[in-house]
Amino acid sequence: QVQLVESGGGWVQPGESLRLSCAASGGVFTINAMGWYRQAPGKERELVARDTSGGSAMYADSVKGRFTISIDFGKNTVYLQMNNLKPEDTAVYYCDAALSSWGGTLQWWGQGTQVTVSS
Repeated sequence: QVQLVESGGGWVQPGESLRLSCAASGGVFTINAMGWYRQAPGKERELVARDTSGGSAMYADSVKGRFTISIDFGKNTVYLQMNNLKPEDTAVYYCDAALSSWGGTLQWWGQGTQVTVSS
């Protein structure tokens, strides 16, 4: 059974940085894509950033120039470097992974990590 384990969330002040990590483990698989979504209270879950094995990274307009996504395929881990954080970045951040194995391609989700930006 595949598991995605996130880490790196926390509380920071506006303008500060955080780095989220999400490691995939369990079974034999190939990474097609990994990404980050977030959900603020009372709002729908939204895509923050996603990258593929082909190197096609995409970002939400609200985080372009501030956030950077990267995948370490050797460690099966996706990172989200978040700089110049703003209060509106406060949310639970979830990682997702599209993984291929003998059973086909499935999407997996992490349990979420809280990011709070406040002075």
